[in-house]
Amino acid sequence: MLVLGLGLIALIACIAMWLVAVYNTLVQLRTNVKESASDIETLLKKRFDLIPNLVSVVKGYAKHEKEVFERITELRSQMGNAAGIEEMSQINNQMTSALKTLFAVSENYPELKANESFLKLQVDLGELETEIQKSRRFYNANVREYNVKLEIFPNVLVASYMNFKPAEFFAADEEEKKNVKVEF
Repeated sequence: MLVLGLGLIALIACIAMWLVAVYNTLVQLRTNVKESASDIETLLKKRFDLIPNLVSVVKGYAKHEKEVFERITELRSQMGNAAGIEEMSQINNQMTSALKTLFAVSENYPELKANESFLKLQVDLGELETEIQKSRRFYNANVREYNVKLEIFPNVLVASYMNFKPAEFFAADEEEKKNVKVEF
């Protein structure tokens, strides 16, 4: 009887340790997702902070391209009010499209393409785009790992009971999946 009681206590202890381990793993993975989302947010903020400088340089040469400048300004404002990674992703996709339009406009102004400030901003933006892509891949890898851990058995039992929710991927729209050529 004593052996049976000790066996039951050992089984309960093992189950409790397993539950704690699963919970701690899920918390750690969720934290990794939040941290990598924060990295993307920081890079997007840097990108959106760089854009007014680019716009002001281009404005000096292309005064009649008011529509493009207004759209970029509107998107910068929206990014500041973005509620989550999905909304940030959508705004980012729209900004990428607006920047492509801005770059296309600049093609019509050879003096602009030779402007030192414009060239530096172009290089800075290109480097920042590379960093954003790396951060997106890292974030999506963290999301994938977290979501898989949530869905595998028996973790799914703990995850649903503890109210863990799947994370959203930072998705690119179809237009953004095409190669972006940032050349002037």
